[in-house]
Amino acid sequence: MIEVAVTICAHNEGRNMAKSLGSILGQNLDGFLLNDIVVVSSGSTDDTDDVVRSFESSNSKVRLLVQQRREGKNSAINLALSSIEADIMVMVNADNVLAPGALQRLLEPFRDPLVGMVGGHPIPVNDRNTYTGFAVYMLWDMHHRLSLIHPKVGELVAFRNLGQRLPTDMQSDEDLIRMDLERDGYQVHYAPEAVVYNRGPGTVADFVRQRTRVNIGERYLMRQFGYQVPTWDRTYLLDAFLGFARDNHRVDRVAFAIALEACSRLYAMIYVLMDKGDKNVWDQVRSTKDVS
Repeated sequence: MIEVAVTICAHNEGRNMAKSLGSILGQNLDGFLLNDIVVVSSGSTDDTDDVVRSFESSNSKVRLLVQQRREGKNSAINLALSSIEADIMVMVNADNVLAPGALQRLLEPFRDPLVGMVGGHPIPVNDRNTYTGFAVYMLWDMHHRLSLIHPKVGELVAFRNLGQRLPTDMQSDEDLIRMDLERDGYQVHYAPEAVVYNRGPGTVADFVRQRTRVNIGERYLMRQFGYQVPTWDRTYLLDAFLGFARDNHRVDRVAFAIALEACSRLYAMIYVLMDKGDKNVWDQVRSTKDVS
């Protein structure tokens, strides 16, 4: 039986925590044993800790670890890793909800000992009839199409617990883990049926803010380690875009989404060229915080 632990890193996620935990506890597994659900609450000032404690009191699998101040997601992941002994660690964002059966489908590839990491399939709940909602939909749809060619992990990931520790002065947690596993000879897989629901930014400003933050982290990953994630490969991007364009004919909204991403990447490029430094702690993007 392969033992599994789930980690949720949270800061002021009281409104989402019950939905996220409920979606994890409702998963049924075959051949895998979920024996630990660790929530790391970092400097939360809302009712996040109280919500987790209510689950903790009624379910022995749930554990709360508290960091008195925000030290960044990588620090929270390191704390979780230091407290678990499971073979596989799954990372779920506090503002995400797993679809029924998602965890089993995410874990299935680990029956192959050469698989070191698996990514799930994020589906946004944003209204795609708005320009920003369409941009969010296009972003994650292209991630899906690209991952079918060459896996790009994010939002929902699982990896072998091999004693990893992350640098706490950086972001890009899942990409750092992936880089180490690939360099150790492990494969990365994509599980398209392991669906996780999320909410992307609801405003143009929030979209650019979030995408700029992600692009800064990925550029520093390239700069510091010489490691490029698949979403920076032009061939993969072109294939994903052509597939998306064939199925979506709103040229105005497609152009709008491309412009937002281009602005984000340009700002990130300038930021890194000026070497302002990667950040381990970022302000929350508030409009992403309700997956209902």
